[in-house]
Amino acid sequence: MIKKIEGIVVGELDYKESSKIIKVLTSTGIESIIAKGARKLKSDIRSNTTKLTYGYFNVYYKENNLSTLISVDIIDNLKNIKKDINLISYSSYLLELATQVMKQNKNEEIYNLLITSLKKIDELYDYRVITNILELKYLDYLGVMPIIDECCLCGSKISIATLSGRDGGYICNNCLTNQKIVDEKTIKLIRMFYYVDISKISKLEISENTKQEINDFLNEYYEKYTGLYLKTKSFLKNLSQL
Repeated sequence: MIKKIEGIVVGELDYKESSKIIKVLTSTGIESIIAKGARKLKSDIRSNTTKLTYGYFNVYYKENNLSTLISVDIIDNLKNIKKDINLISYSSYLLELATQVMKQNKNEEIYNLLITSLKKIDELYDYRVITNILELKYLDYLGVMPIIDECCLCGSKISIATLSGRDGGYICNNCLTNQKIVDEKTIKLIRMFYYVDISKISKLEISENTKQEINDFLNEYYEKYTGLYLKTKSFLKNLSQL
């Protein structure tokens, strides 16, 4: 049976002498597809079977087995991402993150959010901010959403003083002990990030300090509450120190 599958390549694995198996993230999960001869220099499908290829994959479909690739119809070649090492690195991290989240919760919105985020990064919106927005939204699908509508320790909705990744969200003045104090804009923006429709973002004007505070919060929160270890995340940390 021939089937058309919309998705994005999130991984590649060499197979036999000249072929490879591509992992394609779709709205329903991950499909493994054999791309015969894709590693040959003159292969027609070589360039369309690499990571970050987003399109319709026409396959000889086999349920519960490896499907075989026929051709690929590109939806968006994400050309700006593929020209910049920072954009490639952050996008690769989002591919790995989306794959791990999808393994824990097969929800169509995980795929939709990823694609929308990659399009915004390709449109050259701040890749660090888009990454943080997606990270925050994915926590919902991992079942470990931080508390960002009241104090995570006492439930108070007034006098919110800071944001703590270690404690799990907002901290009010009464519960404040030795937590790092973040800017008031950081407290407001983390909530805005959760509710924003990524596809409708048209402007991102956020100070470097606020971006760093939000990123630090999410890094600490992910490390403590998600149990995810992502190789690409370690690479991003090293990249940011260069």
